[in-house]
Amino acid sequence: MKYSVGIPVLFAALGSLTLILSSSPRSALNSHIANSKDRGSIQNRLREIGKDSPESFFEFRSKQLANSSLVGAAITLILIFLGKSPISILLLGFLAAISTYVFVDRSLSKKVNLHKLRVESEFPAVIEMYSLAMSAGETPLAAMERIGKTATGSMAIEFNKVVALVKSGKPFHVALDAMGRDLDSIAIRRFVDSLIIATLRGAPLIDVLQRHAQEARELQRNRVLGAAAKAEISMMVPVVFLILPISILFALWPSLANLNLFSSA
Repeated sequence: MKYSVGIPVLFAALGSLTLILSSSPRSALNSHIANSKDRGSIQNRLREIGKDSPESFFEFRSKQLANSSLVGAAITLILIFLGKSPISILLLGFLAAISTYVFVDRSLSKKVNLHKLRVESEFPAVIEMYSLAMSAGETPLAAMERIGKTATGSMAIEFNKVVALVKSGKPFHVALDAMGRDLDSIAIRRFVDSLIIATLRGAPLIDVLQRHAQEARELQRNRVLGAAAKAEISMMVPVVFLILPISILFALWPSLANLNLFSSA
């Protein structure tokens, strides 16, 4: 008897979902995904981690909706078997689905931030390698291709993308500009702009690369110092709220015990 209310609620929700999606659920779902308001921002984030194909957005949004539906349905079934009220079933199931939807979106943002940190941490070393290759007499594209083949990491992958775009017929400065737009980094954007200007105007590239390598090293040093300062502050929390009170307690406990003895006597 305790399932007599919950099971009809579940079937009513499934029926309402079917009516909303009309007679062709797949086409209605594809239309809903295509008309998403946040499509531009999600595509920009997917492009930053290397998923720049037109199908990447549909795959991500389909996975996001599928995970949300599965988690919401699972929570709803569990609550039905536990004999909860219909309002609690609908509310908690909807809340679980929305939480899963937001969690998948946050996971994408974390991947983008991690990729950005990797690129910026590799940037000084890669620029120094690029400067050495250019000093050895290689052209900018040949040096970039050599680094893309020999090096490993996110920055080497971005160099391979630039080489692939140039080989497909695009000019070198256009491919560089595409890399600068895909990577949301101020240091890389400045490097790309300086390299494009130097290439188009015939300025000495070695000086430009050496200057940017030095600036990248200083930026990385400041980033490490900032992270160390934050870690130092976070380490003060257990010291102040855990170790220090225990130390004070051990120091005062004999005196408190003696005072208790004197008062009892």
